[in-house]
Amino acid sequence: MNSVLFHLAFPVSDIEQTKAFYADGLGCDVGRESLQSVILSLYGHQLVAHVTDEPLTPQKGIYPRHFGLIFTNEADWERLLERAQQRELAFYQQPKHRFPGLPLEHRTFFLQDPFYNLMEFKFYRQPEAIFGSREFTQIGDRVG
Repeated sequence: MNSVLFHLAFPVSDIEQTKAFYADGLGCDVGRESLQSVILSLYGHQLVAHVTDEPLTPQKGIYPRHFGLIFTNEADWERLLERAQQRELAFYQQPKHRFPGLPLEHRTFFLQDPFYNLMEFKFYRQPEAIFGSREFTQIGDRVG
């Protein structure tokens, strides 16, 4: 087990739909659950889906809120992409290359769960671009 794990809590409106998308779709392991929440392991990181009665509405784009994973192995990224396609998960943005030819080059795709939560999955050609390459200002697709 990693010495540090990431934890994220997010809103949903139905536990069974949550498990269908995250466990059956993405391959998350299901941990403890109740009528109001479920713990999921996304590649060893803890996601906790909490049922809310508040209305859940679609975002108007990927910014400012989304979460996801950065793969350090391109084959692992491709396996998740293939799984998402085979299970017909909802793509918010199809797979693409960002910043081709630059040290920041990476492959990315976005999924949307049934509750409008957006997830990004990416793989960087140059690992130092994950946190470094400070001489560049490009981050994502946002212009300005």
